[in-house]
Amino acid sequence: MLTTLTLLVATAALAADAPTLGPGVPEFVVRPGYTVTLVADNLEEARFMEFDDKGTLYLAGIQRGKVWTLRDTDGDGVYETREVFLENQKHVHGLAWHDGWMWFAPSKAVGRARDTNGDGKADDIEMILEDLPGGSGHLWRSLLVTKEGIWTGVGDPGNITDQTQTDRNKIWHYQLDGSGKTLWSDGIRNTEKLRIRPGTDEIYGADHGSDWFGERLGDKKEPGNQPITDLWPPDEFNHYVKGGFYGHPFITGPRIPRIEFQNRPDIVELAGKTIPPVWNFHAHVATNGFGFLSLENTHFPPSHRADAFVACHGSWNRSSKIGYEIRRVLFDPWTGQPYGSQSIVRCLTDDGRVLGRPVDVVEAPDGSLLFSVDGPKHRIYRIRYQAPASGE
Repeated sequence: MLTTLTLLVATAALAADAPTLGPGVPEFVVRPGYTVTLVADNLEEARFMEFDDKGTLYLAGIQRGKVWTLRDTDGDGVYETREVFLENQKHVHGLAWHDGWMWFAPSKAVGRARDTNGDGKADDIEMILEDLPGGSGHLWRSLLVTKEGIWTGVGDPGNITDQTQTDRNKIWHYQLDGSGKTLWSDGIRNTEKLRIRPGTDEIYGADHGSDWFGERLGDKKEPGNQPITDLWPPDEFNHYVKGGFYGHPFITGPRIPRIEFQNRPDIVELAGKTIPPVWNFHAHVATNGFGFLSLENTHFPPSHRADAFVACHGSWNRSSKIGYEIRRVLFDPWTGQPYGSQSIVRCLTDDGRVLGRPVDVVEAPDGSLLFSVDGPKHRIYRIRYQAPASGE
C-alpha cells in the first residue's frame, strides 16, 4: 500500500523529469519546478503588457507607436488572434487597466481608450494629460492608475544629469481627470513601471542604476578594464512614498555618492535624506517591467503570493553579460520586506549568447505568468509551476 510520503516523492520525481521547455522555446535555463512555453510569436514588437477584466492581453510597442490586443480564442494557451488597439501613439509604453478603460502612456502624455464593440480595436479614446516632459534619453513613461488617481513619470535624459529644476527624474500624482498635479517622489533615474504590492497600498518600481560608476577613478571603456563599473551601482527595487527622495543623480544604491558629486558641500545631507532601495539587484541587469502575484493566485504555491517577478533586460555596461532573466523577489509575509531573490528563467547561455531580452511580466487570468522579450525575436512566453506545493 502506497503511503502519503511515497506518493509525494513519486509525484515530485515525475515533476522533476517533466520537460521544462515547450515547443519553440530556446534553450532557456529554467529553475526546477517551473516550465516555460511559447504563447505568442512573430510579433511586430513585444514590450509592456496588461490584461483587462475579460482576459484580453494588451501589448505596447514603443518603436511602432502601437498597442495590440491579443486573444486566446480556442483556450489552448496560445494568443492566435491579434488586432491593433491603438496606433500613432509615439513611444507608447506604460499600460494600466482601470474602471473599464485601458490607460496608456506615450512619452509625453497619458490617455485612456476602450473597445465598445468587442472587435479588439479602440473606438473611444480620451487624452487626459498632454504636453508632459519627455523627448530624449530614458523617455519611456511609467504609469499606475487606481481609484486614488494617476502616477506617472519619465527618467533621466542622460546618465546622471541634474534635473532638480525640471519635471524629469520624478514621479507625479494627478487626479483621474488630470488635475491636481503633485510631486510624489524625486531622485529617480529610470523607473519604467509602477505597481502596488497586493495587500498593501505600497507603490513599487524597479530603477536602473547609472553607468560608468568607476570612470572618474580610472576605469577604461573597454571589457576587462572596468573593475569598479562592472559591479557598481546596483539596480534598485524601491518603495516609492509621497515626498520621498531616492538619491539620483547624487546618491545611488545603499546611499553611495556618485564620484562626480562627492565634493558637493551638501552630499552628506543628500545621503541622509535618500531612501535606500528595499532590494538591490546586481549592477547593470537592467530591470524593466515586473509583476506581483495576486493574493488570490492558486496556480503557484501560497509562498509565492505578493512576490515580485522582475524582467531583467540585460547588460551593456559590463565586461561580461549579466541579467537577461526573470528574477523572483521574495517578500517576508511577516515584515512585508524583501529577503531574497532567485533566478526563475535565464535567457543567457554559458558562452554569452543572448536567447531573449525580457521586458515585462504580468499575471495571466489563470494565475500563470507571461513575460515578453524584444530580442533577438519579439515573443511572449508563459511560466507555469509544475511541482507540488509540498515539494517546493
